[in-house]
Amino acid sequence: MTTYTARPIGPSVLKELRGTDDAGRPAAPFTDDEGGAPLRCCLRRSAPGERIALVSYAPLRRWAAETGARPGAYDEQGPVFIHADDCPGPDGGAGYPFANAHRTLRRYSADGRILGGALVPAPDDDAFRNAFDDPAVALVHVRAVEYGCFLYEVGRA
Repeated sequence: MTTYTARPIGPSVLKELRGTDDAGRPAAPFTDDEGGAPLRCCLRRSAPGERIALVSYAPLRRWAAETGARPGAYDEQGPVFIHADDCPGPDGGAGYPFANAHRTLRRYSADGRILGGALVPAPDDDAFRNAFDDPAVALVHVRAVEYGCFLYEVGRA
């Protein structure tokens, strides 16, 4: 049983990203012939033949717009894969997505400042519990180690 919830990119943001991404570029959908791309809309890997898009996404900027935070220099954008068309979102399966490799957990305060990070063998309840032990932590980003890409965010339980 998971205590914390992995949050995908929300439907309204996905709609915007499918038009113009956070770098101001139009989305360029393509057919994923091989599969395996980590989709941030439904938090699973793509299947061969699915239509997906690689877009630029600024997770802290989007979060700050909702919360009033001011991340300053920590506002970064990077590549994420999403379905090219609407999808139903995560299936609610057990465990944390993309947990088959080492991940970095970046902790952020309510004002959007980074409070530190940790390399974990895989995201799990203990890793998130440790991240949220600091009462100043409002949000955790899970990122891929090999490229540093944003995978999903986790908030307080």
